[in-house]
Amino acid sequence: MASVGFKTDVGLRRDGNEDALLVLPKYNLFAVADGVGGRNSGEIASRKAIVGIENFFKTNPIERSDEMEGDDRYNRLESYFLRCFRKINNDILGIATREPLNEGMATTAVVAYLDGDILYVVNIGDSRAYIVRDGEISQLTEDHTYVNKLISVGALTSNEARQHPQKNMITRALGVSGGGEPDFYHYDIREKDRILLCTDGLHGELTDVEIRDVMFAEQDLNQVCRNLVKAANEKGGNDNITVVCIDI
Repeated sequence: MASVGFKTDVGLRRDGNEDALLVLPKYNLFAVADGVGGRNSGEIASRKAIVGIENFFKTNPIERSDEMEGDDRYNRLESYFLRCFRKINNDILGIATREPLNEGMATTAVVAYLDGDILYVVNIGDSRAYIVRDGEISQLTEDHTYVNKLISVGALTSNEARQHPQKNMITRALGVSGGGEPDFYHYDIREKDRILLCTDGLHGELTDVEIRDVMFAEQDLNQVCRNLVKAANEKGGNDNITVVCIDI
């Protein structure tokens, strides 16, 4: 069983909120999406992604875990979510083609699906999933960004990346023709783990250590989410901020 808290906020520098979130505790399904900055109609793309994930999940029920085991279950779920993301990508591209004002719209997305003692995570772009366990925080996803590529080849440090002028340049997204496939992960989870999904409006303002400290300060998950948003705004609030916190 899991409990959940969530919050989305426009931040201090934006006129509208291009983030969106999905919280379906009944299905153990959670997601956040962030319309890509600099693109048309980012708020439409992010909401299309969230609605698309929900509709796909409800109209294509996942087989029960006792019908699949081990690698077979992992492979089937990877194929399942890949089909989901491909459909959403095509839907967003279709809207952009039919409606010129929406041309170029795109969005990031990160999904968490809990199945027994396994957490499945799917992401594209730079919205992130974290796990907080035994006083430590770990990032579960890899950002699909230009600066992260530089970090991976040793051309940039993590601290340098936070100040890089192209730190928000996305290399994969939904709604981009040939924009790449999502990553798919699975992790063992245990009681008292705390999972966080967030857009870059949070992790762009706060370090992982700062996020961890806020998440440990409260037990009530909705208060945790409010505190995370407040902390990001106090650091500048330069983007929309969306967080979903899940306790195992």
